[in-house]
Amino acid sequence: MPKGYFLSVHRSPANQKKREAYLKLAKPAMLKAGGKSLASTNKVKAYENGIVEQTVLVEFDSYEQAVAAYESADYQKALEALDGGSDRDVRIFEGL
Repeated sequence: MPKGYFLSVHRSPANQKKREAYLKLAKPAMLKAGGKSLASTNKVKAYENGIVEQTVLVEFDSYEQAVAAYESADYQKALEALDGGSDRDVRIFEGL
């Protein structure tokens, strides 16, 4: 069965206070939903229209599980804590 992936790429630096509040809730929410953190870094080499900012990649056992994690009540609470403190491009996609 193909894996599912959650990819978050920041477009600009996040509000640090709001990001910390978000992370306190987001990490446990993703783990609870079966996610495995593969990368979280700002050491990025960007090409074409890419932006060098924080990038996060979380793996799930399936695409459906990744979507469910994002839509979960626990993760939605994390987004409420972020409260517009970050400009991100978030994608959920199916992989190998």
